[in-house]
Amino acid sequence: MATEHEAAEMAHGAADAAHGAALAPMPQLEPSYFGNLIFWLLVTLVAIYWLLSKIALPRISSVLADRQGTISGDLAAAEDYKLKAKDAEAAYEKALADARAQAQAIVGEARAAIQKDVDAAIVRADAEIAAKTTESQAKIAEIQAGAVEAVDTVAKDTALAIVAALGGNADKAVVDAAVSTRLKG
Repeated sequence: MATEHEAAEMAHGAADAAHGAALAPMPQLEPSYFGNLIFWLLVTLVAIYWLLSKIALPRISSVLADRQGTISGDLAAAEDYKLKAKDAEAAYEKALADARAQAQAIVGEARAAIQKDVDAAIVRADAEIAAKTTESQAKIAEIQAGAVEAVDTVAKDTALAIVAALGGNADKAVVDAAVSTRLKG
């Protein structure tokens, strides 16, 4: 029975403890625990402060510093690339202008060479034309001379034929002299 009695006391004690726990306020609000709670609060805050200041914040600061250094380096590199791009653009523009000037010079030289060839061809053509003109004038003069002789001969023969047809007797020397005089003017 002792064991039953002890068991009953334990059960009764457990019931009292449960009843007492239900009636007791929270330990955080119990004024008798304030000192102990404040001590552990301060210890916890100091530990958190120490962890943050000695471990976390230096790492965060180093990451931020590295990031800022990377950003600064990237900005400086971008500025360098921008200057190099401007220099390259200026060099390109200069090379383009030089190429244009060189092309204009080549075009001018080609134009001058072509003009020289054209002038030489014109001089040759003028010389050929002058030679052909002279030759043609000589032929025309020859033809005119032949035509004048032919007209003279035809005029004399016609005059003799007309005089003979009219029933006259004409002397060839007189008819030739009269026709020559008339043809001269």
